[in-house]
Order: sequence, then structure tokens, then C-alpha cells
Amino acid sequence: MIETTGRSSVVAPSTRPSPALGWRDRQLYRNGVPHRVLSGALHYFRVHPALWRDRIRRLADLGLNTLDTYVPWNFHQPHEDRAPRFDGWRDVEAFVALAGEEGLDVVLRPGPYICAEWSNGGLPAWLTARDVALRSSDPAFTEPVERWFDELIPRIARQQGHAGGPVVAVQVENEYGSYGDDEAYLRWNRSALIDRGISELLFTADGPTELMLDAGTLPGTLAAATLGSKPEAARALLAQRRPDEPFMVAEYWNGWFDHWGERHHVRGVDSAVHTLAAVIDDGGSVSIYMAHGGTNFGLWAGANADGGRLQPTVTSYDSDAPIAEDGTLTAKFHAMRATLGATGPIRVPERMPLLPPARVLLTHRADLIAGVRAVPARDSTGPRPATFEQLGLDAGMVLHTAHPRIPPGEHTIVLNDVRDRAVVLVDGVPLGVADAAHPTLRVHGTGAVVRLEILVENLGRINYGPLIGQHKGLLGPVLVDRRIVHGWASAAIALPDWTSADLFRATGAGPARTAAGFAVATVHVDTPADTFLALPGSVHGMVWVNGFLLGRYWDIGPQVTLYCPAPLLHAGENTVVVLETDRLGTVLELRDAPELGPTEEYVEEFD
Repeated sequence: MIETTGRSSVVAPSTRPSPALGWRDRQLYRNGVPHRVLSGALHYFRVHPALWRDRIRRLADLGLNTLDTYVPWNFHQPHEDRAPRFDGWRDVEAFVALAGEEGLDVVLRPGPYICAEWSNGGLPAWLTARDVALRSSDPAFTEPVERWFDELIPRIARQQGHAGGPVVAVQVENEYGSYGDDEAYLRWNRSALIDRGISELLFTADGPTELMLDAGTLPGTLAAATLGSKPEAARALLAQRRPDEPFMVAEYWNGWFDHWGERHHVRGVDSAVHTLAAVIDDGGSVSIYMAHGGTNFGLWAGANADGGRLQPTVTSYDSDAPIAEDGTLTAKFHAMRATLGATGPIRVPERMPLLPPARVLLTHRADLIAGVRAVPARDSTGPRPATFEQLGLDAGMVLHTAHPRIPPGEHTIVLNDVRDRAVVLVDGVPLGVADAAHPTLRVHGTGAVVRLEILVENLGRINYGPLIGQHKGLLGPVLVDRRIVHGWASAAIALPDWTSADLFRATGAGPARTAAGFAVATVHVDTPADTFLALPGSVHGMVWVNGFLLGRYWDIGPQVTLYCPAPLLHAGENTVVVLETDRLGTVLELRDAPELGPTEEYVEEFD
């Protein structure tokens, strides 16, 4: 039932293997037997690999028969000059195989754009740094995608259902109808999958509006919907437009993600179950997004933009899912399991073992600037500050240094178009923090030449909408009053790439004289177990556990605790390093429950 293109390299339908999953007359079939996809989203890149099997089992115990995952290109290939990696945490084949071993089918969503509240929507920063029409037929975009697909798609193809593997469906692009209208690009994307051996069911997924379906669907390719409510209206619209196709909800948003500075989004059990039941009661297929959200470890969290205001996503991706961030089976899990008609035993514990609560001294070892300067970094000099893209930096920070003369008296330092947050110092003394909403700081000059240091932090690359690929750093000039400051040295602080040796250098660059900087806590563990880390009194920064970058914290909330899974710990002494940009507290707390902040009920709807 999949339409092919006219490209000569596409395998003819008669010679392609018969897909495990197909449809006719509004009914899905799996190997010829009527079938309904009951799926849940679980992302391997948001779960520690040592916990993959546990989380997959929890998905199966929910009563689902299918697992759904995106594949983030930038996670596998953060550097253009290095081959994509498919080992360790990036071993998507091993993850897919585990799902199959646990009796689940798999739906793969390779993008190359995935959204997913993931940095840059999964597109590599080295690609979006260029002058390229993203998600279009522009060869400057499609040619790098072809090289990526050459590496990725054959790995998926050899695990397809017709060959005895678990992969039964692959998505064409991702919600393209809410982004662009280049139908040739969408057809190219489908052909790129077929050319590389995908013969299982192909489908598109878009919001259930005329506008989105007009641009996001293809003739002969199953059109699925993404929604949080009103499935009846979506079903009616799709039935009107695609009368022979079965109703499939590729994403059912039973919860939602969070932004820093906003409330923790939840969705009540009754509301979530009501919509789920409305999808499946008369035979619809559905994927619960998210069934288990996991964590935006490191600095992989994305961001949205509302009216020009950046909305960075928090480290937790709990998403109020039925399986919580730490694997806990929630009340929503049990209610959905009943709705899905699951009757078998639950094979997993309600929650994972936990460390006992504790308070550990946080020792301030080095100032912020001294610490980042202690780690070797790529640098650049020029009349203007170098951007993240010019330095080849995806995430982390850039330290800019210039030496302007500031006349006697009170003056302003203005950071035009700063993306996203900057700590400003003059002669080593912090002036404050600047961002897009507050770009101006005051400084008292004496007429002398000063050392002006600006440490710019990328809070998350935009993952949805027309601003995907927006650049980071000091994009506009820095002014003293109305005068542009020239002559900058810029150093790339590649925090995601820092090793334990780099952290040792940073924390050893003391003594500490200011309120911000690097601190260390030592945590003794008898038997590794999950824990939740909190930093009362600290303001904003990042946490490493035994050299692993756990994520970002921020006292504006809503998230208070950072989930630390047991595999990151070992018996004996464990080292926690904190980078604080503003003001360090004095303790690190280990808690036995998450604190994700004050809540608000949220349901995404389409007009």
C-alpha cells in the first residue's frame, strides 16, 4: 500500500519483501492477521543503557505491544569530521533487539528532524551552522542527510519484521506539515528510506488540521495523527481525507514537557485515560507519548521560542508519563493498563531501589573563570566575539575577553542579541547576568583599560518551529554606552566533552574568592541505587557525577531535583562536581523522591 517514486534506484514493489505490517479497508494487519498497534514512546538516548531492558519491560507490562523511538542524528554524530557512532549508549540496534527479545514490535522515527524537545530537533549544530534551507530539497541539506542515512538506515533495515526482526514501521520525516510545504523534499525522504532497504510500513505523522495534513502527507503513505485531545475530530478529518486508511495516532500526548521558569505540567489520570479510551474503543491504533520520558542528560535539552522569548527545556523529561522518570509505576500506569486490557502479571517492582536521604558538604574549590580557563579550549581572536558556530561548538559556554577603556563615572555595558545567558565580569569582579530580556549592566569606570570577560551559556537549541537552527553566542555587538567594543579573544568551553581529567583541572584552579565557581562533594555509597540530587542555596549551573554530565539545575524551577540513576554510581566514594555561575550553596542533598515543582494541568489542543 506504499506508493513509490519514479527514481530508478527505488526497488520495485514486486521485488521488495512483503511487510509484516500492512493495511486495507481501514484495517491494519500483521502478517495477514487483523492487528492494532498499542505503542509507547521510550527513547534509548534518554535512558541509561544499563536500564534499557528494565524500562522496556515496564512498557510491556503497561499492556503495549510496540515500542516507539526517535533517532537523534546529533546524538550519533556531533562532529562532522567523525563517523557516526553506534556503540554503547548510541547502539540503537542493541536497543531495538532488546525490545524484540521482550516481545515488542518497534516503530522507528529516523527524521532526520525529530523535534522531541531535543537540542536542535536532532539536527547537528555543524549542519545548521551553514546557510542551508533546513528540511527542504536544498542539496546542501539533503546531501548530508543522505550520508547519515547511508550509515543509519541499513542498521534499521536488517531488523525489519519481514526478516524476523521487531521493526514493523518507519516514519517519513516528522510532523512536516507544521513546518514547510516542500512536497518534493517529503517524497525524497520517503525514497531515501526505500532506497536503503526499508520495506515495512511507512507513515507520516501530523497534527489533525487541514493545513498540517495538506503539507505533511503523501498519497499512498499512511497518514497518522498527533494529538492530546479530541481524537473523534481527528478520526473524522482523516476519514474524510483518507477514507480507506485505518485510524492511527502516532503520538498521544498524555502529559507534557516543562520549561525553566514555568510550572511542571501534569495531566490528570481521568483526562488521560478518557482520551486514550476514545482512541482505542473502536479499533484505533495509538502510541502513548511519552510512555516513559526519561532524562535530558548532559546538555541535550532543547528549547522553544514564544514571541521571540526563549523557553529552554528542563533536564527532566518525566512528562508526567505513566512510567515516571525513575521508572516508578504511577497511578496513570495502572489506570492505562486497565484501559488497555492488560491482565498478565507485572514483572517489575513498582519502583527501583533508592539510596537513603543524606546531606553532603559542598566544598568550593575554584572560581568560575579560573576553572574554565584551566581546561584547554579551542580559541579564536578577531574584532568581534566568535559565535558558537564559528568555534564549532554545539553546547556549553564561550568565554569572551576584551580590553576596553571605560571613562570615569557610571556607564552601561550592553550585550546586543545575547543567546542565551551571560555572566559579565570586569577585572575579575562579577557585574551580573545578562540575557535577551535584560541585556544591560552598569559599570563604574575610572578611565583605565579593563579586562572585560563575558561567559555566554547556550541554554538549549530550539527544537520546533521556524527558528530551528538559530545560532548561539554573542550575535550582536557589545557596547560601552554607545561605543562598540572591538578586539576579542573567544574560547570554546565544550562542557559535554569534558573528561574527569578536565574536571580535575577546573576544580584545582583555586583558591575560590567569589560566590560562583566549581565545587566538589564526596558521596559514600555502600550499594549503588537511584537517588535525586538537590542543591539548596545554589542558583544556576551543571552537575557531574563521577565524570558524567548529569544535567542543568536552576533555582527558577520548576525542577528542583536531578535524577541520578544507579548505574552512574559505584560502591565506595563517588565524586560530584558542580559548576555554579551565580552563587554556590553549601550542601548537596540526596533525596528519596523527585521534586519537579508546582504543577499545572496541561492538554495540548489543535484549533
